[in-house]
Amino acid sequence: MLIGFIILGSEAIMVYKVFPGLSHDTAKLTHLILHAIAIVLGAVGIYCAFKFHNESGIANLYSLHSWLGIGAISLYGIQWIFGFVTFFFPGAAPDVRRGALPWHALFGLFVYVLTLATAELGFLEKMTFLQSSGLDKYGAEALLVNFTALVVVLFGAAVVVAAVAPAAKVEEPEGYAPIPVIG
Repeated sequence: MLIGFIILGSEAIMVYKVFPGLSHDTAKLTHLILHAIAIVLGAVGIYCAFKFHNESGIANLYSLHSWLGIGAISLYGIQWIFGFVTFFFPGAAPDVRRGALPWHALFGLFVYVLTLATAELGFLEKMTFLQSSGLDKYGAEALLVNFTALVVVLFGAAVVVAAVAPAAKVEEPEGYAPIPVIG
């Protein structure tokens, strides 16, 4: 789930900012595919979580992490379907697309922040389980979980800031031109 929603989801959000020379259609397709893979990985993760809980005799859907997780993947799927139908196939009228785009971007960032919060709650839940089974609070495993959680927060914050920051127009020095992107 971390690879899908946080890493691939981040890359899908950033595809328009990181590759400004990429053709719009190629960027849109890349955005769509990366989010689709994230949803598939999320579904596999949920299946594995339920399977593990059922085989271990652990109750399902008892924590805030699991509730937000179900909500996050549901909203992520709704957002993907809306984007697919509105912007890709069959595609809405240009006026509808123009009106929907800011809402799609805003709701997409909301869902992304929800996935970040869900991931952080997952790290907290993991630490709680580890500590209740006798893990040293300052042991290597505890530090690894906390460090990973910190990296996720900083990475997510950087993605959100980069996504909402206005694109800067960079003047090319005289006699220089950017390398054209083939697409």
